[in-house]
Amino acid sequence: MIEEKIENAEKVLAPIFSKIDSNERKNSAKVLKAFQDNQIEESDFSATTGYGYNDIGRGKIEKIFAQVLDAEASIVRSQFISGSHALTVAFFAYLRPGDILLSITGKPYDTLDEVIGIVENSSSLKSFGITYEQIDLVNDDFDYDKILKYLESVSPRLIEIQRSRGYSTRKSLDISKLEKVIQLIRKISPSTIIMVDNCYCEFVEEKTPLTVGADVIVGSLIKNLGGGIAPNGAYIAGSKELIHLAGERLTLPGEGLEVGPSLGINKQILMGLYFAPSAVASSLKTAVLTSYLLEKEGYEVSPKYQEHRSDIVQTITLFDREKLIQYVSAIQSASVVDSFVKPIPAPMPGYQDEVIMASGSFTQGSSIELSCDGPLRSPYIAYQQGSLTYAYGRLAVMRVLEHLK
Repeated sequence: MIEEKIENAEKVLAPIFSKIDSNERKNSAKVLKAFQDNQIEESDFSATTGYGYNDIGRGKIEKIFAQVLDAEASIVRSQFISGSHALTVAFFAYLRPGDILLSITGKPYDTLDEVIGIVENSSSLKSFGITYEQIDLVNDDFDYDKILKYLESVSPRLIEIQRSRGYSTRKSLDISKLEKVIQLIRKISPSTIIMVDNCYCEFVEEKTPLTVGADVIVGSLIKNLGGGIAPNGAYIAGSKELIHLAGERLTLPGEGLEVGPSLGINKQILMGLYFAPSAVASSLKTAVLTSYLLEKEGYEVSPKYQEHRSDIVQTITLFDREKLIQYVSAIQSASVVDSFVKPIPAPMPGYQDEVIMASGSFTQGSSIELSCDGPLRSPYIAYQQGSLTYAYGRLAVMRVLEHLK
């Protein structure tokens, strides 16, 4: 019965899957060209230790990421613990006491609350005299009028844009919306740094935020661009000047990008990027299938299956604490690692609510591998993302349907 439902769904979804395949081919061609242009060879996989001086492979990786992301330069390191860590490094690299940080997508992801100072922390930006202000989205789009009025009276040092929804109910932001708001900012406040949190969004669309005028973007290697192979790390990409500053904040002034041992991770980072277009395509197909079938079952989903997507995240609003636990448990039971484990809500560092998480993955916390999580707060939303292959994602959707019945 469930198999028949999925087969019927796949017939309806075939045109959408075809578009995803087309985008995968374009991004694969872009990645392959970057590898070839930078002449990757086996010696680039060699490990460096200690200070990491003269790591040729690391240098090539950063050139390849820059080319793929339409950047002048990039910093791609295992020394970044997460995307949130890379964002924090960027904030402290670009902001000085007395500066203003403005978010135009409302409150950022929960793990940045203490970084910014929304939640008190003696190491926050706020403790260094950096002011945080925000302008909320309106109907899942930028509040252009409010942004215009704000910039006519204040010139913030940095504007932060979070493309993905985080643990909110709003939709993710596509490249066309980014391009429109960036053009507005450039006209009124040309010296303001425009920084985009690009987590979950890489390779979902053909263009990057840098293509349409952003100054710098940040993302994680245990999400899209790691392809399920990179064991950790993150990237910052953008103008040479801003990448230089980020390098000096990650390591130390005067040494910057010249230090940082690869410790044998170069091959995994390169393989991850090589497989990333395929992994993202599989994640998108799994999300579309989930959206279609769960909506048919009467659940509130976002995005809907036929809507344009800007990231790999699929939400299912369950309106019930126990149903959220049940949904996340179903995803865990369909996982490759720890499938026998039952997830339970628990406090997590950086979050203000208890969080339940299914992440039966080869890399701890990986979001490009099949995962599902959510804070234990109303309206009890499951945030599902990933699946390295569509076949495994399909099996997970079958398991979800069985559990919910």
